[in-house]
Formats: sequence, C-alpha cells, structure tokens
Amino acid sequence: MEHLRIAVSHRPPPLLPAPNHLRRRQLSLPAPLPLHLPSSSLSSRHHLAPAPRRHTPPLLASQTPTPDPDPDPEPSAPPAGAKLVPLLLSLGAGLAVRFLAPRPAEVSLQAWQLLSIFLSTIAGLVLGPLPVGAWAFLGLTAAVATRTLPFDAAFSAFTNEVIWLIVISFFFARGFVKTGLGDRIATYFIKWLGSSTLGLSYGLTISEACIAPAMPSTTARAGGVFLPIIKSLSLSAGSKPNDPSSRKLGSYLVMTQFQAASNSSALFLTAAAQNLLCLKLAEELGIIVANPWVAWFKAASLPAIVSLLATPYLLYKIFPPEIKDTPEAPALAAEKLKRMGPVTKNEWVMIGTMLLAVSLWVFGDAIGVSSVVAAMLGLSILLLLGVLDWDDCLSEKSAWDTLSWFAVLVAMAGQLTNLGIVSWMSTSVAKMLSSFSLSWPAAFVVLEASYFLIHYLFASQTGHVGALFSAFLAMHLAAGVPGVLSALALAFNTNLFGALTHYSSGQAAVYFGAGYLELPDIFKLGFVTALINALIWGVVGTFWWKFLGLY
Repeated sequence: MEHLRIAVSHRPPPLLPAPNHLRRRQLSLPAPLPLHLPSSSLSSRHHLAPAPRRHTPPLLASQTPTPDPDPDPEPSAPPAGAKLVPLLLSLGAGLAVRFLAPRPAEVSLQAWQLLSIFLSTIAGLVLGPLPVGAWAFLGLTAAVATRTLPFDAAFSAFTNEVIWLIVISFFFARGFVKTGLGDRIATYFIKWLGSSTLGLSYGLTISEACIAPAMPSTTARAGGVFLPIIKSLSLSAGSKPNDPSSRKLGSYLVMTQFQAASNSSALFLTAAAQNLLCLKLAEELGIIVANPWVAWFKAASLPAIVSLLATPYLLYKIFPPEIKDTPEAPALAAEKLKRMGPVTKNEWVMIGTMLLAVSLWVFGDAIGVSSVVAAMLGLSILLLLGVLDWDDCLSEKSAWDTLSWFAVLVAMAGQLTNLGIVSWMSTSVAKMLSSFSLSWPAAFVVLEASYFLIHYLFASQTGHVGALFSAFLAMHLAAGVPGVLSALALAFNTNLFGALTHYSSGQAAVYFGAGYLELPDIFKLGFVTALINALIWGVVGTFWWKFLGLY
C-alpha cells in the first residue's frame, strides 16, 4: 500500500522568476508541508484523518543552511564581465554588416548603421555575452554614442504605454501568488474534476485558462501556482521526480500543463507579455487593431479552446500515465481548501481589482479609458489596500528588466521603420516571393512555418518577437496577406512555440526543472504537439477567421 501525502500550503511566497538572461533561472519552490494520510492505494477510497503537522520550515533561497563540520571547498566563482566568445560573435555580426556587406543604394548610411547595431543587439540576446538588460543598454549606448540616433529618439519607447502595461502586468502576477488566489482557484478545479488522471489534467488546464487573462506571466503561473500543485499530487501517488516512478502520474501532468499553457497564453491579449509587444510592433508598421482585447479574444477563442480541450486527451493517448484513476485527489483538494480557510480580505480585493481591470480592458475604449490606465488604476487599488506594497514592486526585477530591454528593442524597431529599412526588406522579399508565383495563402503558410521553426534557435519568446516579428510582418504585407490577419497570426504563433523545447520559454525552464520530463520526450512531444496545434489552428482558424471577416 502506498502512503499518500499532500502538500498543504496556505500562502505560497511570491516566487516570480526573473530572467537574468534568456535562459531562465530555475525557481526555488518552498518545501511542501506534509500532511500524512492513512495508507491507501489510488484505486480505493480512504478516510481522511490528518496527522499533526510537522513544523519543519522550508529552506528558502535567502536562508543559509547550517554549515557542515567538514564543508567541501567552495567552487570558484564564474568570471565576471562579458563572455568572450559570445561577445566577439555578437559584435562581429554587426561589424560585418556595417563594413563588409554592400549597402543598397536606396538605404541611407544612418539606416544601415542602425541596422548593424540592431543585429549586434539581437545576436547578443541569442548568444548571451551579458544579461539581456545589460546587453540592450550597450546597444542603446552604441546608437547614441555613434550619433546614429539622437538621445530622445533612442529613449522614446520608455514612455510607451504598451511597455508600461507589461510592467504593471508583472505586479498583478505577484499579487496572485502573494495572496494565494491562484493556488485556491486551481485547487477548486481539482476538487471538482480530479477523480481521474484525465479529469485532473482538465481541471489544471481549465484553471490556468481562467487565471491567464489576469495573471499575464506564463512563468509565474507555472512556478508560482501549477507546478507546486502538480508536485504535491504526484508525490501523493508515489510519482517522484528523477525516478522511474515519474511516469506514474507526474510526467503526464507536467507535460500536459506545459503544452496546454501555450494555448492559454494565446487565448487572451493580457495572458502573456509578448502579446502586447506584438501589437505594439504591428502599430509601428501601420497595422492598428481596433478594440484590441476583444478583437484578440474573438480571433483566438475558437481555435484556442479546441486546442485546449484536445491537448490533455491527445497526450493521454500518446504519453499515457501509468495511473489512470485518482479517486483521492478531490478529497485531498477539499482537505487543502479546508486548511486554507475562507477567502481572505486580500484575495477578495485581488478578485475585485482584476474584475475591474479586465472589464476596463474589454469596454474601456467605449468610455475613453486606455488599457494602461486601467492597469494603473488596478495597481493603485492593490497598493492603497495593502495587497501589494512598494517593496513588492521594487523587488520585481523581471518587470524592471523587461522595461529596459523591451524599450530598447521597440525604439530601435521603430527607428528602423522610420529610416526605411523595413520597407526595403519587405520590397526585397516581395520580389523573391513573386518569382515563385506564390499566392498570398501559400506565402502565409510558408512564412508562418518559417517563423515557428526558427524558434529552435531562440531561448525567449519576447526575444524572438523583438528580433523577427517586424520583419516577418513586413514580409506578410509584401506578399499580400491582410494586415490584421498577419499581425494576429504571428502573435498567436509566438505563444504556440513556447512549448517546443526545454529552453523555448520561461515556463519551459520551470517545468523541465521539476525533474519529471526527459529531454527526448520534450523534443519529440513538443514537435508532435506543435504539428497538432498547427493543424487545429490552421483548419479551425481558417474557417473562423473567414467568418469574422479577417480576410
């Protein structure tokens, strides 16, 4: 008989991963507080009789463990400063364009020089000679120091509304984790749907889709809400990480949540930071999406919901768990909710604030309230009522890091458009595509597939957007693809490739780091699921977008 355990945590600490570079740092999750239940198998019911709680505090990242009497010598610290080889390659990419590649006659010297700086910046985002924010600052400095851009143009994007909406979104995500509201919502779905492994997976998938529009960080949802729940359930079933028993339950739940999260992020404009960046870059090319929150949801709703419902079942067939029934899970979830107690004041404030924010995102255009003003009002309420304090905002390093390097990329991309680089590229691509006599639907498929597969070379969705979104959107337009369809399809695509590899996104690093997935499984099932998503979005989306009048 297997001993069942469940981690009963009342309020998880605000552990929001902040990428120091494109390779996300693995979350240090608090050790679960065990509640021992009577011995039982997963196929039989049992009486819940919790034993006394063991008061063993978790070791947090900020704490220092008791020193060993005979400690091993500490490894030498890694060398400070830039990594030499990535630095040389990143600089070389830009210098080669500036001094070796022939400059087209229709492109000015200023534009060509900015393109070389931009390419060096993008190469550094991929190769990583320095943390992403530091490298972006160096690129900005180079643009100003060489007088390629005036100071005000180089820093123009730091006042961009969309970028500040992304920053405030990180603070909302912290509020969800700090109050424990995200954990409570997911636990309710387990209570309602968790009597079988497949039902358990659907409960987790649906709960993420419900949380996503108000918690716009896939990494925070993965590490702060869903991975701790999945680990607790898996350990309860005797499914341990980095162990053959992982295939009992944990591997399936982690893989399903990992793959389904991409569709949750694609379903809502505010479900992921890169969504907002995509629409901002589209605006730079003259593609304006009216009433963006509603327009995004309408276009994504049918294909995303079909994919969300199909993913758990398809993975259940091609990557089946050894345990099919989990009759104890609803009872364990009920016990956890009992331990959590009634909904707290801060949770109610969080619920009300997010309902207000989402309502203003949906209807704000009609009453003259922009999306960023709605977010500012929501954050102000959370600060005034003490759900968040200013130290929470200051310690949210990922938000401030995102502000710095997003602003640099947006400013450079906007200036490349103003100086004519993007129009030159799109004209060149249009000539190439016309030589193949491709219709716009055929060109659309080729460009979308290329944009997707190139992500094997990237370790960040937002980095991919900053590097390639504008160029690929310009190619779509040059090929005759309708503008709004092009912008939205590329943006949806950006979410779907987040589950392609173990390094393709922030949540990928979180779920892989849990120890339940093997690399061959991630690459194989990442590609298979990508094909399934492409089929669903391609077939369902084609008819749905025609119905909506996008083409």
